[in-house]
Amino acid sequence: MTTTGSEKTLLQVSQARCRIGRSGVLTVADFALHSGQFCCLFGPNGAGKTLLSNLIAGRRVESGSYVQYAAGFDPRRDIHLVSFEEQQRLWQRENRLDMSEYSARAEDSGTLVGDYIRSSRHGEAQDETLLALLLRELDLESFCGRGVRFLSSGQVRRVLIARALYAWHDASEQLLILDEPLESIDRDSRQRIAHCIEQHVPAGTAILQLCRRRADIPSAATHLALMDGLELLEQGEPEALRQGELFSALTGRRPQLPAKLPRAQSADIPQAQLPYLELEGVVASYGDKTVLEDINWRMTAQEHVLIEGPNGCGKSTLLSLIDGENHKAYGQRVRLFGKQRGSGETVWDIKARFGLVSNELHNKYVKGWRVIDVVVSGFYASVGLYDESGAQQVNQARAWLHALCIESFERHYYHELSFGQQRLVLLARAMVKQPAILVLDEPCVGLDDYHREQILGTLDLIAVQSSTCIIYVSHVEDEAPACINQLLRFVATASGAYTIEQIPI
Repeated sequence: MTTTGSEKTLLQVSQARCRIGRSGVLTVADFALHSGQFCCLFGPNGAGKTLLSNLIAGRRVESGSYVQYAAGFDPRRDIHLVSFEEQQRLWQRENRLDMSEYSARAEDSGTLVGDYIRSSRHGEAQDETLLALLLRELDLESFCGRGVRFLSSGQVRRVLIARALYAWHDASEQLLILDEPLESIDRDSRQRIAHCIEQHVPAGTAILQLCRRRADIPSAATHLALMDGLELLEQGEPEALRQGELFSALTGRRPQLPAKLPRAQSADIPQAQLPYLELEGVVASYGDKTVLEDINWRMTAQEHVLIEGPNGCGKSTLLSLIDGENHKAYGQRVRLFGKQRGSGETVWDIKARFGLVSNELHNKYVKGWRVIDVVVSGFYASVGLYDESGAQQVNQARAWLHALCIESFERHYYHELSFGQQRLVLLARAMVKQPAILVLDEPCVGLDDYHREQILGTLDLIAVQSSTCIIYVSHVEDEAPACINQLLRFVATASGAYTIEQIPI
């Protein structure tokens, strides 16, 4: 390993060729990261950015063959990741270790937020002053004693950022791998959290930030590397590369939307004159904490709704009250498609009329399912396919894969796809049965500009060509389909809970 001036080479990847699935090969001729360097790794979905970061982090079997680390640098100790894949690993570990069913109180807090952040330093190096500062700046003070498993997606993202910034070891500089670190962060917090990251990165720490969107390339980056087709193609000074032909080609692609979307053969469409949703004075509490209060919402068959609100305000709780996931809807004035909730319908009767794309659903799919099985499972609202499906269902699933331009992935394993490609598969899964309501909880998370445009354009086609109504949750300004005609905004109440305002657009 080499040292250039004051920069120490932390790691170097040389002549790497890593088999991915049955046909893909990640190819990296030469790539190095130095202490204090801020490198932006840019490329579209499926380019290989996450694969390269996993190779660098020592999480692939080939890491020992192709990655050389500086003396004293331990990737298991000195590399810290902030990504949706890391969130998935954390959630899956917490679920695996959940002991609530064996507890007298049927409760298991799991790993506490404060303990998880502290775990990035050994005991003698704890810095309570810095920890308190990070908790305050990242709005985590009130969650320090709460289990990680009880946080929203955006709150878990803040915890991962805090843990990465808190990390330090006297034996080596550290490396932060940030995969779209501000995804799932509400818009009012983004600038403050970006400033927190900038201010608290320890001296000598290197940063590798993965970016899919042109607008998200950090201005502070000292180095830019471009990837596509599982290959590292160019690297160098950011401004020079952004003026080049390769960057223009990567960012200039535009999707071609289908003229006509598939239609279900026997969709169960409610009567259009009935309100699809009616909630009156609804509340939701967990333990002694009230999350939602006095929720009043009426949604008709002609409405497509955008939901906005800060992290942790109860957006996912509200959605779970209407899609059959949350038992707290029983005994309250919740009417779905003209019927009082709890009047004899089953959970599966409700789920049959909803399609869903969410971070929570995304986290439930693990290894073992082929893409076609994931899409067909949408007919059964199941995670995976456990029954024989008919030819009509398979053909409908294929039609949606074709409409979203991902038909080539049909026989691939879902876990082999990039995060963004998985998101498109989940949209196909949600639409195969032409649901009455399509619930999209941050559907564009993890998507590049091309696929975001494709998703939003497809949603507008769904609004025009079908009777499906759309409920869209987003934290990104100006990221919503054009069909939206209602805004549902979460507003804090005097008690510390949240209620909603319904605003026509």
